[in-house]
Amino acid sequence: MNKSEINYIKLALLHVGIAAIVFFIPFLSKIYTLLITVFGFYYVIKNSNKNNEVLYVSAYLIGTEVFLRMTGGNLNNEYIKVMVSVLMLLGFVLSGFSKNSVVYWIYFLLLIPAVLVTMTNQEVNLEIRKAITFNISGPVCLGLSALYCYQRKLLYSQLQNVIVLFGLPIIATLTYLLLYNPSVRDVVRGTQSNFATSGGFGPNQVATVLGLGMFVFFCQLVFMSKSKVITALNGFLFALTSYRAIVTFSRGGVVTGFIMIVFVLVAAYFFSNRSGKRKLKWIIFLSIVSGISIWTFSVIQTSGLITKRYANQDAGGRVKKDRLGGREVIMGTELALFKENPILGVGIGMGKSYREQMLGQEVASHNEITRLLSEHGVFGIFILLILLVTPVILFLNNYHNIYFFSFYIFWLLTINHAAMRTAAPAFIYALSLLNVQFKPIGKVKKGGV
Repeated sequence: MNKSEINYIKLALLHVGIAAIVFFIPFLSKIYTLLITVFGFYYVIKNSNKNNEVLYVSAYLIGTEVFLRMTGGNLNNEYIKVMVSVLMLLGFVLSGFSKNSVVYWIYFLLLIPAVLVTMTNQEVNLEIRKAITFNISGPVCLGLSALYCYQRKLLYSQLQNVIVLFGLPIIATLTYLLLYNPSVRDVVRGTQSNFATSGGFGPNQVATVLGLGMFVFFCQLVFMSKSKVITALNGFLFALTSYRAIVTFSRGGVVTGFIMIVFVLVAAYFFSNRSGKRKLKWIIFLSIVSGISIWTFSVIQTSGLITKRYANQDAGGRVKKDRLGGREVIMGTELALFKENPILGVGIGMGKSYREQMLGQEVASHNEITRLLSEHGVFGIFILLILLVTPVILFLNNYHNIYFFSFYIFWLLTINHAAMRTAAPAFIYALSLLNVQFKPIGKVKKGGV
């Protein structure tokens, strides 16, 4: 093993230790949060962001967000989004941004009308102001991350480092889940999302980060494992992450992780030469075998209930009326609000209040697309067009980012089942805008292009 592989093992073990310490002394989770922030900003400033260190620190923050939330370490729910946003602003100061990124300045302007609609509402109170913050923090984080990453040149090896940094805190999450719930068989009784197997936290968010972990450890297994020890470690982490993601009984994150893996394999196949294609055929075959094995083990551990979950059945085998866990009703109200307020929308953060009147209870949106339509009106359509089309255009002009489709699909699928609860879809979307280089690019110009 070389030095980098030894360091990887040490860092993996360090994060196992961090999770164990936090599990037994929960208060230390807040200390961990502060240490990440302080050392992260120090690392960026010390190196003057010469190697895009803001991406490294942001990736680590993204990977650790759910762990901090489930252990009470987050200073508030929007903390990671705010920190990533501030890191991007720091990156602007130290490295500039592309002058061609005007489309994302237009994106920011399109967010303003919905904010003004809400602020001019005579019934604005503290709860509504919190709703504004909750619903605007994700789009702002996305916009700032997109401005920073737009056509920014990044070495493929640096992008691999970003992937690794996503994964390290996910190891801590896995360890915490195992300590919190060592026996899945003992706590699974039905086909609903399971809080016990999710560390006592929201299964949807846990499955989302574990789905990302499936992709991360698979990529490390296939593209970054040089020695037998590292291959075994990443193979174990991939299998464990996949299993624990499945047994949360939250389907969105698992399906997303699976599709990300499919897309990266397809991209790798088309990027490879004849010899690489032969190797990838074996990798695809072994991936299918390992996937079937992990699923079979999950079925055994859940006494077959996980199969019923994915077949949209209850524990008795009866097919449920809704396929999206009640999300169809929420989406329906948002589309109705859009039809009633097609120009300006009802105002950012106001959808939840209107749903209380329509459904008799306050329910937060799980779908960022229908939320944009209901709260932003026609401006939401333009926002979606910018977000959907811009990465594709950039990719067609520079198709060296092997992870492009996986990043893009993670954002698109995640905002459809978990909105922008976490900072992950915002930051990972921005990574699809990078100008990835396979050869050294020398001194990067200010602005990254």
